[in-house]
Amino acid sequence: MTADTVPVVVIGAGPTGLTAATLLGQYGIETLVLDRWESVYPLPRAVHLDDEVYRLLARLGIAEEFAAISRPAHGLRLLGRDLRLLAEFRRGSGLGRHGHPEANMFDQPQLEELLRANLERHPTVTLRGNVDVTAIEQSDRGPARVRFTDRTTGEADTVTAGYVLGCDGANSLTRRATGSTMHDLAFTQRWLVVDIATDADLHQWEGVHQVCDPVRAATYMRIGARRHRWEFQLLPGESADDYHDMTRLHPLVRPWTGDLPADALEIVRTAEYTFRAQIADRWRGQRVFLLGDAAHLTPPFIGQGMGAGLRDAANLTWKLAAVLDGHLPEHVLDSYETERKPHARSMINLAKLVGTAMTAGGHTGSRLRRILAPHLHRLPGLSNRILDSRTPALHRSALVDRGRLGLGLAGRLCPNAPLPDGRRFDDLAAGRYALVTSAPVTPALRSEIHDRGGVLVTASPGTALHRWLGQGRTAAALVRPDGTVQRTASDPEALGQLLPASSSYGRVRG
Repeated sequence: MTADTVPVVVIGAGPTGLTAATLLGQYGIETLVLDRWESVYPLPRAVHLDDEVYRLLARLGIAEEFAAISRPAHGLRLLGRDLRLLAEFRRGSGLGRHGHPEANMFDQPQLEELLRANLERHPTVTLRGNVDVTAIEQSDRGPARVRFTDRTTGEADTVTAGYVLGCDGANSLTRRATGSTMHDLAFTQRWLVVDIATDADLHQWEGVHQVCDPVRAATYMRIGARRHRWEFQLLPGESADDYHDMTRLHPLVRPWTGDLPADALEIVRTAEYTFRAQIADRWRGQRVFLLGDAAHLTPPFIGQGMGAGLRDAANLTWKLAAVLDGHLPEHVLDSYETERKPHARSMINLAKLVGTAMTAGGHTGSRLRRILAPHLHRLPGLSNRILDSRTPALHRSALVDRGRLGLGLAGRLCPNAPLPDGRRFDDLAAGRYALVTSAPVTPALRSEIHDRGGVLVTASPGTALHRWLGQGRTAAALVRPDGTVQRTASDPEALGQLLPASSSYGRVRG
């Protein structure tokens, strides 16, 4: 791409930026991605995603490749400070409502390799690495100018963008350029994150081990065939520098590695992270948007940090494509923050709650956990709630017609349910608007849906989609290209007129 002007510039080629660029590429939108690294950042970071995010990876076209590099997690174990089992919440072996395992462990660099390779399938997207973005300039209602410098040659360059997506992480230049600031949600903890590789079998249960200890809380999980992840809360005065060699690190991991000698363990990475809970006060400044860690930071206790960024990308890109193609008015882009900000805040608050329950209360908290945790499984529905990967409904917006009481299906994801012909909902919808109905439709409505580039999905009695509509006390649902229900009705005729003049922008082109 040599043009000085492009419809969209994406700043940052981490999972969020690559997902946004791929979705825009599927819509045929010319996009330039700028990143400071020449290739994938090699060190592990995120290690978990749920079935909702897995579903998005399938939409990107890498489901089979991701399956080859990931492994389902079996659930959650709560352990006391002496590593005695307090409670266990075990997942079944079946697929979740989105058609994929509900909890999945993986190595982030491997996922990013898949995302980068897959991006090459889309000729309208160009990835330029090894550059530093130095400034983003905007005039009233006009396009944005992005200035950047080649890190090898020092050559400065500028590109004019119709829209800019800031996927540039916690220290986001994009956020500063919009004048947005992070609002602190009152959670800060320092942790040591350790990744170790070994050919030995540690003979550990292949779920998440959560050590509930107000002094040295810890987490362990197996990530891959050779990879294991530990996280330990750092004590006052400690830092990651104290654990760069196995001599100091071995006592921390030995409860899981047993008699395995230290030289059988290869340190892949030790790093100090400050787990924070923060959210940006504004996610949009004229034509510039914030996504991922640039917009929100969440403690990792429920494994939703990276997934939140990918949800941002899924929410914004189809709207942006529709606006650029002239099928939706520009003001609908305001619905991005309206919908995503409360959702992100809810997930951050849940992560804070889990983190506090795991680490707070001193010795009194430890005693209460020892007493109460073994009985948690007896509480009706608690196991399902702890393991349920469903996230909150989106708030009412220009593209979510949700009642004031928040009841019904609007704002929630349509399940990626199996269809009678062996496909799933996403295979048929293929990123387009879909009208799902258990009621008969007229030939005129069927023709109108087709002419507008949408798809009609019949929810026959006995099918999962028929049950889903019944549980939502409705007969028809209008589902957006990102899988979110926009509106429901007892008569499908009331929904057909809400489809954009053409929803063909949602049809995958590559």
